[in-house]
Amino acid sequence: MAGASIRIEFDDARIRAALQRLIDVGQHPREAMQDIATLGENSTRERFHTETGPDGKRWTPIKQIGFRKKQLRKDGRIRKSAINYVLGRKILTKDGHLGDSLGSRAGATFAEWGVNRIYAAIHQFGGQAGRGLRSKIVARPYLGINAGDEADILDILQRRIEAAAAAS
Repeated sequence: MAGASIRIEFDDARIRAALQRLIDVGQHPREAMQDIATLGENSTRERFHTETGPDGKRWTPIKQIGFRKKQLRKDGRIRKSAINYVLGRKILTKDGHLGDSLGSRAGATFAEWGVNRIYAAIHQFGGQAGRGLRSKIVARPYLGINAGDEADILDILQRRIEAAAAAS
């Protein structure tokens, strides 16, 4: 053959391996889902601490009360719940059971977090409660994600993808 030619051979094994790792991350995201569930749980714990909802709005304060008859024991002493109000206990943390029941779990296709108390929904969404549904509970949302959480979730996924692409 007359003229000039060039032949280039390229071993693409490293590229194929990197692509396979990226596919594996996409097909088996369990570890990323666990990280996302943990992030959601921690973000919700922070909401109990700061008394704010996912939208960034402060929870409606507890109404200050005077010592009415129902706040006094039969022996005339003040009930613990009334003292807590006067001392300005944090909202939704009277006994700490709601926040303490917060947990998370994850699987191959999901990340979830929440609380397991029967009264959790009334505090999240608000509504009527108590005997004869005479008490109005104001919604104080604590579950959900905000723009910061979304950015953190995307960071988690990006780091996983970058780690898979960079691994040799």
